[in-house]
Amino acid sequence: MIVILGVLIGAIWGFTLARRRGGNRLDMAQYATGFAIAFGTLGMILTIVVERMV
Repeated sequence: MIVILGVLIGAIWGFTLARRRGGNRLDMAQYATGFAIAFGTLGMILTIVVERMV
């Protein structure tokens, strides 16, 4: 669940960041994808840490 939430937040954040910087549709898609991958990875690491602690 944390991974899915991280991917969604990352995609939204990347999209809005590219939009604020004046990027076109492909820029927005690239930023959204990159941020989604990064936040999904962080979410996976966080999930592993939480599971190990419980």
